[in-house]
Amino acid sequence: MPRDTTPVTRALLSVSDKTGLVDFARSLSERGIALVSTGGTHKALAEAGLPVTEVSELTRFPEMMDGRVKTLHPAVHGGLLAIRDNPEHQAALAAHGLQAIDLLVVNLYPFEATLEAGRPFDECIENIDVGGPAMIRAAAKNHADVAVVVDVADYATVLAELQTHDGAIGSEMRRRLAQKAFSRTASYDAAIANWFAGEIGKEDAPAFRAFGGNLGQSLRYGENPHQSAAFYRSPGIARPGIATARQIRGKALSYNNLNDTDAAYECVAEFDPACSAAVAIIKHANPCGVAEASSLLEAYEQALACDPTSAFGGIVALNRTLDVEAAKKIVEIFTEVIIAPDASDEAMAIVGTKKNLRLLLAGALPDPRAAGEIVRTLAGGLLIQGRDSAVVDDMPLRVVTRREPSEAEFADMRFAYKVAKHVKSNAIVYARAGATVGIGAGQMSRVDSSRIAAWKAAEGAKRIGAAESLAKGSVVASDAFFPFADGLIAAAEAGATAVIQPGGSMRDDEVIRAADEAGLAMVFTGTRHFRH
Repeated sequence: MPRDTTPVTRALLSVSDKTGLVDFARSLSERGIALVSTGGTHKALAEAGLPVTEVSELTRFPEMMDGRVKTLHPAVHGGLLAIRDNPEHQAALAAHGLQAIDLLVVNLYPFEATLEAGRPFDECIENIDVGGPAMIRAAAKNHADVAVVVDVADYATVLAELQTHDGAIGSEMRRRLAQKAFSRTASYDAAIANWFAGEIGKEDAPAFRAFGGNLGQSLRYGENPHQSAAFYRSPGIARPGIATARQIRGKALSYNNLNDTDAAYECVAEFDPACSAAVAIIKHANPCGVAEASSLLEAYEQALACDPTSAFGGIVALNRTLDVEAAKKIVEIFTEVIIAPDASDEAMAIVGTKKNLRLLLAGALPDPRAAGEIVRTLAGGLLIQGRDSAVVDDMPLRVVTRREPSEAEFADMRFAYKVAKHVKSNAIVYARAGATVGIGAGQMSRVDSSRIAAWKAAEGAKRIGAAESLAKGSVVASDAFFPFADGLIAAAEAGATAVIQPGGSMRDDEVIRAADEAGLAMVFTGTRHFRH
C-alpha cells in the first residue's frame, strides 16, 4: 500500500507542450526541489534562469539519434522504479550512483495533433514517443513512491498538494495521477495502433484492438438520470461533427442531445451543400423530417411540415451556414440544438435570444463516403463494424419493373434512400419533391413501418387541409428488401408511384409482380442500409 505522503526532493521534467512549464518548475524550485530535464525542456528552464540539471549528467551518456535516445537508461528508470522501503533497491541505487526521482512531469510527442493535421507517414512516425511512455509507466507503476503528471491541467493541483503537505504528495493524489497516466499512454498507443493499421491495410478482424479517448465533456447523466455519462474524443480522428463543434449558445449538452445531434449531422451531410440546401430534424436519433431546397429556410419549412409534432424539442442540422432567415424560423418552436458548419453573426444573435437553445458550429461537414468504425459494447466485449459509407449516388440503380421511373421519381428515390440510411430499421421513407412526407422507423416488421409512414403522410395532409394524403404521388424507400409483397402493397395503397429498395429477397419476383400490378416503378440498389 502507498505510504500516506511522499516527500518530493527531485523532479524530472520532459514535456512537448511547454504551456505553464516555467511557472510550474519555478514553484518546484522555490520549494527546494531539484530539477532535472531533457532537451528543449532543459533549454526553456535554463533560459528562464532556473537551476536545472540536464538528464545526460544523470545518465553520463549524451542524447543521441536526434533525441530518440536520451531517457532510456538505468539512471532514469532506476530512479523512478526504486522502492524506497526496499533495502536491496536502495543498495542498488547507492552501488551505481543513482538518485531517486520523486516527481515525473511528462507530456508526450504530439502524435494525435500530427495525425489530425494530415502530416506525411514519416512525420507521424517521428512523433511517436518512446521514452516518454516508458517513463510514465515506470513512475505510475511505482506510484507508492513517485508522483507522475501527464496533463498541464494538473500543475496547479500538484502545487496545491505540495503546499498542503509541506512539500509532499499524498497517496490518494499519487493514485489518481497514476490512473490518469496509464489512461494517457493507453489512449496514445490506441491512436498509434489504429492509424498504423489503416496505413498498412488492416485486417477485418485483427487479433488485438485498442480504443482510447480524451475527456471532451462530463455529462450530468446518461439516457436516464440514474446512468452516469461522459463524452470522450477519439485521438487522431478529426471527423467533423460533435467532436469538432464549438458551442456558441445555450446550456450544457446532455447525453441524449449529443447522440441525437450526431445522428442529425451525419444525416444532413448526405446532401452536398454545393447542390442544395438541406435540413434534417431528428428526434430520438431518427429523422422526423428531412428536405433539400434552394434555401435553408425553404428546406427547414418542408422538413418541419413532415412531422411538426415530433419536431418539437428536436435537433435541427443544416448543411450550410445558418443564415438570418432560417434562424428566425427555427426559433419559432422549441428546439434543443442547432448544428451547422457555420453561422452568420446575425443568425447567432437571433439564436441567442433563446437562452437554452444550443448552437453548435462544426466547421465542416463529415464525408458520408469516408471510412471509419462504429464501436458498441456488448456484455464482456466490443462489437466493431465499418461505418456505412455507401452512398446512393454511387450505386447502379437497376430498374426491375415494366415501368421506368421518371426523372423526377429518380431524383426523389435518391433523396429518400439517403434519408432511409439514417432511419432505424425497419425503415420506410415516403418522399416527394425533395422532402420527406412520411417516415416509419424501428418497427419489428417492415409492413408496420410502411403503414406508420403512410399514416404520418395522411396526418400531414389533414394539417394543411389537403384532400389527399401527402404520400399521393410520392416515392418510397426501404432500407432493406421487402420480404413479402405486403409492405409494397401498403405503399401503393398510400399513393406511392415508385419504390427504391436493395432487392435480394427470395420473393423478389413476387414483389416485382405486385409492383407491376400496381403500376409502380421500382429500382434495386443492391445495397442494404440496416441501422440498429
